[in-house]
Amino acid sequence: MSLSISMNNFENELGNEAVLVDLLKERKYLIATAESCTGGLIAATIVNVSGSSEVFHTGIITYANESKVKELGVDTAIIDKFGAVSEEVAIEMAKGVLKHTGADVSVSVTGIAGPSGATEHKPVGLIYISCNILGDVKTRKYLLQGNRKEIREETVRCALQFVIDRLKEK
Repeated sequence: MSLSISMNNFENELGNEAVLVDLLKERKYLIATAESCTGGLIAATIVNVSGSSEVFHTGIITYANESKVKELGVDTAIIDKFGAVSEEVAIEMAKGVLKHTGADVSVSVTGIAGPSGATEHKPVGLIYISCNILGDVKTRKYLLQGNRKEIREETVRCALQFVIDRLKEK
């Protein structure tokens, strides 16, 4: 027995990821992701879109500090000074993934999804997202609420919207 399932409803539910893929196609840009607290969720969300293979270059998950250094070239001195969850590290991640892949656009994310890992100055839900378009890097800081799953999912939504906003500025 075979089962046939229509994907039309699924495709109609896609949101910002489809908008992002369309914008990247229009500009003939390739995107790469560098993810820590989202663990690849941004990349997975983008590739949910049919035709994303035309614009999605690489997704790198750098959960450990050592992988941020090895895979993205983040300077250990920056991690030591500011911590892995910082604007400075998010910027270095966005620069590093663009440099190592040759893509045109990158988005990086680092943060504390919880429920553990928080400190007095860095609470659960603290997220930094950087977007690098052809060497022009901008970063946004977020303080999100919810459980681990909700924070990770909201981080993806914020990241996609941030890249869309940046592309529309260009």
